[in-house]
Amino acid sequence: MVHNTEHPDGIFPLVLTSVTQELFGCRTDEDVTKENPYKLLKKDDIIQDIKTRAAVSDFSPVKQIVLNYPEDELLLVYDRDFTYGQSFYLVLTPEAKNEILAPPKPETPEVPAVEIIKTPEPKPWISLGSEQEIEEESVRETRKKLRYKCFRVQRKVDAPLCFSDRNTADAEDGYLECPSYLDSRFSIKQMQRDCGVQAVPVLQSSSAQTQWKHQRNIFTVYKPRDLQEDEIENILRSEGLKDFLNLVTPRVLHALQQEEIMNVFFDDWKALGTGAEESNWSERESEVLMLYQAFTDQKYSKDKKISCINWHPTIYGALAVALSKKAEKQSTTHDVRPSPILFYNFSDPSTPQLLLECPDDILAFEFSPSDPNVIVGGSVKGQVVLWDISAHVTYLQGSQPGSRNVPVNSNPIDLLDSKENKTPVVHFCAVSALEGGYKAPITDVHWLPQTFEVTRMGLPVENQHNAAFQFITCAPDSSLWFWDIRPPRLLSYTASDVKQNADQMPQMPLYAVPETFKHLDQTWKPLFKVSLPKIDTSGEYVPLKFSLEHYTCKSMTGRTTDEAHEDDDSSKVIPDYSKLRLPSAKTLTPLEDVNTKLYVGTEHGEIVYTDWKLEKDDSGRLQSAKPLHCLRIHHSMVKTVQRSPFFKDIILTTGSWNFAIWKEGVMNNPIIQSNHSEQPCTAACWSLSRPAVFFIGKEDGSIEVWNLLQKTNEPAKVNAHVTNGKITCIKPWIASSKQHFLSVCDDLGMVRVFEISRSLYNPTKNESLSMRKYFELEQDSMKERKDMQPTPKKGNEESKKKTELDKPVKTVEENEGANMKEYNDDLMLEESILKSMGLLPATTET
Repeated sequence: MVHNTEHPDGIFPLVLTSVTQELFGCRTDEDVTKENPYKLLKKDDIIQDIKTRAAVSDFSPVKQIVLNYPEDELLLVYDRDFTYGQSFYLVLTPEAKNEILAPPKPETPEVPAVEIIKTPEPKPWISLGSEQEIEEESVRETRKKLRYKCFRVQRKVDAPLCFSDRNTADAEDGYLECPSYLDSRFSIKQMQRDCGVQAVPVLQSSSAQTQWKHQRNIFTVYKPRDLQEDEIENILRSEGLKDFLNLVTPRVLHALQQEEIMNVFFDDWKALGTGAEESNWSERESEVLMLYQAFTDQKYSKDKKISCINWHPTIYGALAVALSKKAEKQSTTHDVRPSPILFYNFSDPSTPQLLLECPDDILAFEFSPSDPNVIVGGSVKGQVVLWDISAHVTYLQGSQPGSRNVPVNSNPIDLLDSKENKTPVVHFCAVSALEGGYKAPITDVHWLPQTFEVTRMGLPVENQHNAAFQFITCAPDSSLWFWDIRPPRLLSYTASDVKQNADQMPQMPLYAVPETFKHLDQTWKPLFKVSLPKIDTSGEYVPLKFSLEHYTCKSMTGRTTDEAHEDDDSSKVIPDYSKLRLPSAKTLTPLEDVNTKLYVGTEHGEIVYTDWKLEKDDSGRLQSAKPLHCLRIHHSMVKTVQRSPFFKDIILTTGSWNFAIWKEGVMNNPIIQSNHSEQPCTAACWSLSRPAVFFIGKEDGSIEVWNLLQKTNEPAKVNAHVTNGKITCIKPWIASSKQHFLSVCDDLGMVRVFEISRSLYNPTKNESLSMRKYFELEQDSMKERKDMQPTPKKGNEESKKKTELDKPVKTVEENEGANMKEYNDDLMLEESILKSMGLLPATTET
């Protein structure tokens, strides 16, 4: 930090020791702070301190000034930023003291009275220079005219003339015409043309007339056909009727017997459901995902897979996807350009609306919850990247047709071909320092909620700005890092430093490279790191995915912070990030009810439950605590760790061939664990509107829809082969109360958006309460199974094996004979029951 050694005449910088601060009650950051830096000292106390401590007194340099001071109290100011070189300065004149304590108020301009709008009257013409423009546009002769002088031969001057008629073609010196023609030897290209165009509405008149035909009254009269008595007797005595009755009588009697035993018209499905579920049978038959839109771009997504997708929080139909190279293409491809982040929109599915330039391939990114224009991402080289798209929102909204014809990016070191690319390209604002960063790709990133922030020790404190400034990243480097987009308080820039950095940067327009996070570029480092040491053995876990609880605090009025933000207009104001600084932990109020636990999925299929708070060891150094719990449920790397949007203590994890649902606080096992499926699970997400529904993406391109209120052993619906490749990520989005979407991405670089049917997003009656009870019952049954599980004894196991070996082994013929005998016994029992009821006819006894 550069300090200003020159100070005004009315003040004197001082260095006050801790003893002097105690004597005069001006202890730094306690009695005086940055917000309240003023302290009035009595003149007599200062003189007494000078007499008592003599040259040792900190006020000895200003002894004579204090003696000559006209008033009884002097003003002491705490200079925390060392503006004048020391931590304090003493005000030497009463005028300076009054100016500091009571600064002059700025003059407020007078608000003019509201005038009544009247119909304007025509005014005389006042020339404002428009006639000069008209004069300039008028056509005038600017070159000199050619002058020709014609005269007769001297010998014919004053000679007599004789006029007569003649043919011009007969004479050699007669009239000759010079017509214009097109010369093929050269052509003139018109570079500029002045023309005027006026747009007028096209009027069209049309009419339609319905031609009525003649009306007619049509009616039909019928009467019953009556048979004569002799005709009826002939029909009853006919052999055809007897044969028909003998043929259908056994079948009718059999149907009557079944109806007597059981009501065949009883609706079993309706009897199982209650309330709103009784009327959902017709809708349950159509529980499918209907394709709504598909996005792909052959230029950027060729031989690429989609590693992450996110919907824009505020713009309808806008989504962003991050592309990365396939593992099998890493060694064979010659394309070393990093893949950009593509923005698609429903208005134009064939072309990306916006491109985010990336220093390397991005594996994970997320929009800021408080400012959707700020995006953070993690690259394959372990760097954190920040973008600001506030200047390009109109492209995502589709409000400027043809705006993509104007290239926005003018960076000379452009990784994309600007000659062929007509889509706007946004350069990244800041990238973290490569030195001291991750050594492995960043696989997951999540913003902390705007309801709190954390200190360098991991302690949650209040968020004074109600905006998201911090986020967490994880990588296979065995650690989770916390980042803050605000620089530390000690970091500052002088005018010379800013000018020097501006000279070193390539010249480009302001809209090409936003200056929002320029103060972080190439110098950004994490706030603190959380390692994951193994519980029982040496080494560390390898994290891939994680999930944290979104904290919602309660204010004094009983409202949540989310409700308070909706009512408070100040919370919607986007702050100036370049002027913000990381606050001191001493000035913030700690929050005790914030859950600091994380669920982390590892590369080897473990689910780790750990705390991000740092602890001090015996030497006083900060270190991460060991995880509280670790259990391996999945056989390979974990693909998804996601909390339920309805229950903050319910977590869904997927990996390898199964998925599991965990309840926070239950450490032994997951409360729900699926069986192993034929296809590996590659992605998963909860439904945003139904607590019992979630979606599982498979490697063969199918989507499983699970409804825990219907079935727990198998999916309620399987949408087979919705994509041609392996599903990499899925993300739901609610467009409106009657329109819900699910985006599905694959390893072929294609995005498909499916519209969710009404039965999948409309919750049933008391669905949330039913799911809460279901999770509690699963937790209780898991505890009962654990308590009832006996401890195996060696003697019992040996006796059990011995009895199993002593049992005789039956052949296949013996098993079939036993089954047939049991079947015949059942038939005889049924026949005896029908005879006792008098329902078995004589024709069927044989």
